[in-house]
Amino acid sequence: MKTWLITGCSSGIGAGIAKAVLKSGDQAVVTARNKDKVMDIVKDYPDTALAVSLDVCDNESIKNAVKEANEKFGAIDVLVNNAGYGYRSAIEEGEVEAVQTLFNTNVFGPVELMKAVLPGMRAQKSGFIINVTSIAAARSAIGSGYYASSKAALELLTNGLMKEVAPLGIKAMVVQPGAFRTRFYDGESLKGSATEIGDYAQTAGKTRVGRFENKHAQPGDPDKAGEVIVKVVNGDEQPEILSLGSDAVKAVKATLEAKLAELDKWADVSALSDYDK
Repeated sequence: MKTWLITGCSSGIGAGIAKAVLKSGDQAVVTARNKDKVMDIVKDYPDTALAVSLDVCDNESIKNAVKEANEKFGAIDVLVNNAGYGYRSAIEEGEVEAVQTLFNTNVFGPVELMKAVLPGMRAQKSGFIINVTSIAAARSAIGSGYYASSKAALELLTNGLMKEVAPLGIKAMVVQPGAFRTRFYDGESLKGSATEIGDYAQTAGKTRVGRFENKHAQPGDPDKAGEVIVKVVNGDEQPEILSLGSDAVKAVKATLEAKLAELDKWADVSALSDYDK
């Protein structure tokens, strides 16, 4: 039986993962900034579920969540860094403090959680860290440069981490979701710059918060996402990056193919910078 600590479980994929973990018979530390929002998930699992308030931008909150998890279940076997949110802005419009908060939530908070659980995982010579990013990490879009770069940073941190911890018996994996029927585009899950520069009205301006309606018609099912992640973690083999959803696979594949084509196109020019043989 594994013990999972999952962030951002009040809705969406985080909730889907927590439900799938508990349904599978594993133990789960189900977290949100306000634990009252996850009580509906844990209420039927008094012995295997623990609701904890966790703010990933607060180191004391992180330490307390890990402490509560260890006191309840003895160890943490799987960490899922799922909490995060989006930010819409042209690069020039981005506000420093808002972007710093975005990176604290999407990058540095997950880093501190990894640091908090890794000593225990090293001691038991086993563990699994899952960092949830986005297909935005594979290819940014107009108005999403800051969000995409935060998710790309988390992906490359995970890529380095997996090589560092593999000899210690610990695994790490990126989960890269496509479009899912979550609250990502609603309310507090999507922020935006208050600065609006007229020259970007026809580009980033069209992506601003409130300029489009979330009809919740995305192809991805958050509950099925949770089931897939639990299945992959419990399998004999895991990918470095699990692109989640058929739309994600299609988008990432097209992006990689375009990058390879461009690399080949400019290969001769690139080689001009080599020393003469």
